[in-house]
Amino acid sequence: MQLCLKQEQNKYRTCRGIFHVSVDGGREKERERGRNVALTTKTEEVGGGKVMAMGEEEEQRGNPTEERAVRVYADGIYDLFHYGHARSLEQAKKLFPNTYLLVGCCNDELTHKYKGKTVMNEQERYESLRHCKWVDEVIPDAPWVITPEFLDKHQIDYIAHDSLPYADASGAGKDVYEYVKSIGKFKETKRTNGISTSDIIMRIIKDYNKYVMRNLARGYSRKDLGVSYVKEKRLRVNMGIERLREKVKKQRERVGEKIQTVAKTAGMHRNLWVENADRLIAGFLEMFEERCHNMGTKIRDRIQEQLIGQQIRGFINDKEGDDVEGYNYSEESSEDEESYSEGDEENKDK
Repeated sequence: MQLCLKQEQNKYRTCRGIFHVSVDGGREKERERGRNVALTTKTEEVGGGKVMAMGEEEEQRGNPTEERAVRVYADGIYDLFHYGHARSLEQAKKLFPNTYLLVGCCNDELTHKYKGKTVMNEQERYESLRHCKWVDEVIPDAPWVITPEFLDKHQIDYIAHDSLPYADASGAGKDVYEYVKSIGKFKETKRTNGISTSDIIMRIIKDYNKYVMRNLARGYSRKDLGVSYVKEKRLRVNMGIERLREKVKKQRERVGEKIQTVAKTAGMHRNLWVENADRLIAGFLEMFEERCHNMGTKIRDRIQEQLIGQQIRGFINDKEGDDVEGYNYSEESSEDEESYSEGDEENKDK
């Protein structure tokens, strides 16, 4: 009988199976090392006992005797979700070998009240978190300050966040993580330098006009962008100037390429061509300067000649005027009178 049972056991035993054999109340258990499998039960009669064989293998995700996953909680606003957020969540996920990461996100009402207006609304922020591969569960409408009741409700083991104290704007305390730090359930994560939601918003504000011009070019109206009629026209003029600058830049690059081609064709380096061009221009300027100097000298000499001629003519006119003024009109008149009187006497004698 025992020999028969052993033969039947060897028949159903495989290198990857698990068999439970029960005969007359006795049980023998064999398990393969290094692998956990689940098999469907198959019962067959063997002699005077029952053999339960396990079939249809299925891999199990974890050992049922293994300890449960550590539940880690991280919270925030997560506006304009970026890689800095993702890295902090990655750190929280990797705090323990087996971690279940819960991420709480505050709603718009709390955020606008205690921190300020967000770019994305609450639903957009929740959805961004759901698409992060490190997140196992998203908790919407997360509280601003973590309480013992919240920890018990979600069975949270640890809180993950950077170590900087966050002032509690609600007035409940100096730090929103003061309670979890005091009970030893706080795990520190590191911030990523060079990226934050505030930095992204500052970049947009800094180049505000460029982004308005960008969206105008994409078909948005000034009402959609909240700009005035005058500002829209001014920005469109700037857009035209920018396009013109781009054309000039491209044309300059083309000219440079052509110069390079000409230089290669001429068998000389571009720098040598530029030096030759500079020498030619310098020679032209020297010649032009010399001719301008000569022309200026001739013009000056001609002006001087004209001035000297005018001075000479003026001197001659002044001299002639002096001679006319010095002539004695009284002597000439007396001589005329004498000749006239002599003529009268002669007429009388006749």
